Formats: sequence, C-alpha cells, structure tokens
Amino acid sequence: MDESPKPPYLSKDEQRGDFQVWIVDGPYIRGHLDEEFTNFGQHYRYPYIPAKEFWLDQEAEHDERRFFIDHLLVEHALMAKGVPYGEALTRADQVERKERRRAGDLDQATRHGRSLPDPATVQERLWKRLENGIRVWVVNGRLVRSAFDIDFTAGGHDHVYEFVPTATVWIDDAIEEVERGLVLLHELHERNQMEKGMPYSKAHAESSRLEFRCRHHPDELHDALAAEGWA
Repeated sequence: MDESPKPPYLSKDEQRGDFQVWIVDGPYIRGHLDEEFTNFGQHYRYPYIPAKEFWLDQEAEHDERRFFIDHLLVEHALMAKGVPYGEALTRADQVERKERRRAGDLDQATRHGRSLPDPATVQERLWKRLENGIRVWVVNGRLVRSAFDIDFTAGGHDHVYEFVPTATVWIDDAIEEVERGLVLLHELHERNQMEKGMPYSKAHAESSRLEFRCRHHPDELHDALAAEGWA
C-alpha cells in the first residue's frame, strides 16, 4: 500500500505539541485550492487546512520555518479563542519579529545597526532592465520580511511598497523557479495598471485573474509577459 504523502503534502517537518507541521507544495495549492495562499497557514485562516496542522510552503532559498511556526502557534491560539484575524495577525507578527531580531537578520540589513535598512542590501540579482526603465530584481525575501515588511510575500513594486526603489519590481527568492514567471506577470501587470491610475484593490484583483489564467494555460504566459513589457 502506497503511504507516500498526497498533494499538496510533501513531507512532515515536525510535531509541535498537538500540531503536525507539514511542508506543502505551494504551486499546487495556488493552482488548485487557493491562489492567495502565501508562505504558511493554519486552519482558522485557511479552512481547508485541517485543524491540527500547520502548512509551510516549500522554500526555494532561506530557511524561515522557525519564524513561521512561532507565528502560527500564536495566530492559531488567538483565533481559536475568537480573536479576529487582523488582531491575531498583528500579535503573531510581533512574536515573529522578535525571533527575526534574535536571529540577527536586522543587523545584516542595517550593517549592524549603523544605518537604517537599505534596500540595496536585499537586492540579490538584477533579473532584467526593461525598455521602459523598470528594473526587476530577485531579492532576499527573508531579509525583506525581517527589515522592511514582515508580511511581504512573493513580490512587490514601488507603487505598493514605499521601501521598494522607484521604477522597481521585487521578486522574492523564496518563490520556486516554476512560479517566478507567474509572480512576475502579476507584479508587472499590477504596477502597469497602477501607473495608469488604477487603485491597488482593482489592479491586484485584475492581476490575480490574469495570473490564475496563466496557471491553467501556461502556453499563454510568454505573450502575457510580452504585453507587460517583458520582451
């Protein structure tokens, strides 16, 4: 009998008290269950996750599992008591932020406290400079979350995040290669629409629909990217 994990499960990471911590296939979840699933989750935020499980997306780069698990323990405990998600998120973020400081992440981004967090310290590789001047960087997602915005996920750009340099798009290096083109499409389309004056909420929803379309029709991704200036 085959007892290997079934999608979206990849492997059991550890047991934390009553909770099983699972490494899961993020691309599968975003393509089949929930395109808004981020780096991690628990039942009260994502009802399709069993009540006694924590799900962590498989990371392509820097290990942040201990930060995410500490976050989930707080968030789940509070929401189980009826605390609204927004308040539970804020309090869990506070715990996670302390753990990131203890790990030395903030020191790395601030040159050991000698300066304010510098965006240049998180930019790892210039992916491409577009003809319209937009620069797309692959960034150290762990340091972005530790030094700038703990809720940063997948990607972002200067029209949403004030810490992203002007005319710049950031792609999180935690995103696996198989998804980077889809995240790139989302961020480029969203930025292009906001550049024209579209509000974030509408631009994000439109970009999510386009991303979802290309997840299920990957043959359209190349042309969709080209339409956003990726040529």
